[in-house]
Amino acid sequence: MRIELPAMVTTSAPGLVLRPWRDDDLDALLEAYRDPVLQRWTQNPVTTVDEGRQWLEQARQDWDDGRRFTFAALEDGADGPRLVACVVLKGVAPGRPVAEVGYWTAAWARGRGVAPRAVIALSRWAFDRFTGLARLDLLHQVDNPASCRVAEKCGYLFQEVLPAYPPFPRDGHRHSLAAPSVS
Repeated sequence: MRIELPAMVTTSAPGLVLRPWRDDDLDALLEAYRDPVLQRWTQNPVTTVDEGRQWLEQARQDWDDGRRFTFAALEDGADGPRLVACVVLKGVAPGRPVAEVGYWTAAWARGRGVAPRAVIALSRWAFDRFTGLARLDLLHQVDNPASCRVAEKCGYLFQEVLPAYPPFPRDGHRHSLAAPSVS
């Protein structure tokens, strides 16, 4: 799959490229999931090679199904591109005006504006690609203030507190971004 989305360069970080996950991302995926903070916030941590292969296969299958689009976010490093985040557009369906954006950031990339830049690039792509899409939602648990900050930096406005719902043990926040108006 030859989709690549650029994300802006900042004074503190190089540009990012978002692209579909590939089989050769397995080691980087496993390395990212060794982080206990990432494991805390994800529903299905990837801890073994087999789980990593299944995760990558599911990401590929989701692209083929056209309802969930998961991107690896990479930045150039001294040894070539390095995985810094994952962003996903989920819940896309014909005639459905709302989809959801999710993300995680690798431990070594936190605090450098990686997540906001990746979410903004994904959001623009989503609105450009899916013309019937009117709104994107970003959900997170209330005890995750970093995700609140990411949502705000991306222009997602706080909408409501959502009651806890399995598998999420705590209440959550829903932030939303409306599709840009066409003039």
